[in-house]
Amino acid sequence: MTDLDKTTTPELQVRAANVEDAATILQFITELAIFEKAENEVLTSVEMIKHTLFSADVKAHALICERAGEAIGFAVYFYNYSTWLGKYGLYLEDLYITPDARRSGAGKAMFKALANIAVANNCGRFEWSVLDWNTHAITFYQALHAQEKTEWLGYRLTEPQIKALAEQAD
Repeated sequence: MTDLDKTTTPELQVRAANVEDAATILQFITELAIFEKAENEVLTSVEMIKHTLFSADVKAHALICERAGEAIGFAVYFYNYSTWLGKYGLYLEDLYITPDARRSGAGKAMFKALANIAVANNCGRFEWSVLDWNTHAITFYQALHAQEKTEWLGYRLTEPQIKALAEQAD
């Protein structure tokens, strides 16, 4: 039994994504971006997904949730590191369930699969971010007994900012 087998039910199956899922993953990324009012920010392609999630040197991983053999959602995650714990953590970058499959247990099945992966890899944390206006997701996370981070603020450098910083003179 694999770690993902623990979350399989007769109705739902969570499995590791494979290269044949790249177009489906792009579709779900686009649907998620539309939901988050940021469709114009999706710059990836099927080929980029194939390279970054399924090549020999991947740094991120994906899961697919299926109902009756049809893909109804995906998750992308990667590992980070806690210096204080001295352990890796699992960071959930994206999780998306199609609108007609919400409230079917698919989101919980995905979280259980990710929790099993975190346990199997001795992760000390399992973290993610949520938009402050996404009250349905926040309610779901609270039902999982997830703790809201209140003291830490997220910051980001985008690709042009990264390049500018790297090229700055000392």
